[in-house]
Amino acid sequence: MRRIISFIGALALAAGAVAAGTAHAAPNANNSAKLRAAVTLDGVREHQRALQDIADANGGNRQAGTPGHEASAQYVAERAAAAGYDVTLQPFDFLLVGDATPPVLDRITPPSRSFVNGVDFASMTYSGSGDVTAPVVAVDLVVPSPAPNASTSGCEAADFAGFSAGAIALVQRGTCTFRSKADNALAAGASGVIVFNEGNPGRTAVLNGTLSPPLHSLPVVGTSFEVGDNLRNGVSNGSTGVTVRLRVDVVAETRTTTNVIAETPGGAADNVVVVGAHLDSVSRGPGINDNGSGSAANLETAEQMAKVKPRNKVRFIWFSAEELGLVGSRFYVNSLTPQERGNIALMLNFDMIGSPNFVRFVYDGDTSDTTPPAGGAPQGSAQIEQVYLDYFASQGLATEPTAFDGRSDYGPFIATGIPAGGLFTGAEGIKTPAQQAIYGGTAGQPFDPCYHLACDTFANYSATALDQMSDAIAHSVITFAQSTALVNDKKGKGNFNTAAQVNLQAAR
Repeated sequence: MRRIISFIGALALAAGAVAAGTAHAAPNANNSAKLRAAVTLDGVREHQRALQDIADANGGNRQAGTPGHEASAQYVAERAAAAGYDVTLQPFDFLLVGDATPPVLDRITPPSRSFVNGVDFASMTYSGSGDVTAPVVAVDLVVPSPAPNASTSGCEAADFAGFSAGAIALVQRGTCTFRSKADNALAAGASGVIVFNEGNPGRTAVLNGTLSPPLHSLPVVGTSFEVGDNLRNGVSNGSTGVTVRLRVDVVAETRTTTNVIAETPGGAADNVVVVGAHLDSVSRGPGINDNGSGSAANLETAEQMAKVKPRNKVRFIWFSAEELGLVGSRFYVNSLTPQERGNIALMLNFDMIGSPNFVRFVYDGDTSDTTPPAGGAPQGSAQIEQVYLDYFASQGLATEPTAFDGRSDYGPFIATGIPAGGLFTGAEGIKTPAQQAIYGGTAGQPFDPCYHLACDTFANYSATALDQMSDAIAHSVITFAQSTALVNDKKGKGNFNTAAQVNLQAAR
């Protein structure tokens, strides 16, 4: 690999780092049953507790480019090294963007109201700075939208016909990117943009959005459906008769952060299984579900299979700056030579696996139930999905597909043709009555009510989800560590039966 510096000496001990304990690898955990028995909920929670302690010691978060993240990287690197992995650190520069001071959204027109940051609204990542008080103009709204992504509000320049220059544009989520809506508003002379949720099931909560780089010229916030409905004042197109104050104060500066890479000393170097999770949090909280859960489960799995001699090399990666647009995983993939990319058999991604109001989601690798990603799903992704479906079926556990849209760190991998798969338990989406009947929990509430908020702490989890998903991670990692024949016809060296068959038998 290029541009990867060597081990821990390159990473100074960050303030507040938790001392690494000694890894206790399970003896010969070389099949699903053995590894799943070794990977315990308590073991995963130990790592989550360490990440919470790190956040507590570093301003309440573990955002990329801050001491909280660097201490998290130190912890993971030391634990993986103690378990016997070859650990390298990959530093990279990125643009840190976030709130320098809390944003403001106030309704000035009676009945006046001050909306709550992080509850009613949130600044969009890559929003510009600005402090404006101006009338609100609704832009081609359909309230509520009849279905997700049905609204086209603000997606075309024609939507802004007759727009009053200097006004604040009120647009609705749906169809096109938030960036496109903001760009069209800017071209029409808007002084700010408010994007509110659509109002259909699953699209009512506060909208935590990303505009994508670079920094925009206008202050842009996302809101819940209720806030947008309040501000539109019964109007679907044109002046709403409401005046608001919109203030966003953004910090944007280049900082350095680190991906942590730990791989097995042995295994076929030309047939690598990448196991990924992002280690960074948002600025609002410690991120112990998003994504301390996937990071912790991967670390526990790595520790417990440390004594296994896999047929294929397994490369665990904890990516940084995912919350700012998959920056760390994109940097990693772009750093590889064509041969190094070709050596990667597949990528497994685990992002939010302990949501308190969970559903067992599996990435829809065959895209039979969701819209395919741009360029299509790489060949082999369907087979990865099937490994999870077979495993959960063997346990008598229901699953649902989730979009294979590249919105987490597997995105840069599938964009270069590397097959991928993974697990997810839900974020801001709303649980349906049908899902409640299958998985329990509460219909009409988000899968994770603390998504991207300060309350995403050690207490924000479902023991059931975290335990079941950690077992599924262990099953898939050891399956592909021993054979990727299902994906690329490579069985690995040695006399070993098809791993999926052996491990599925062990899983029952």
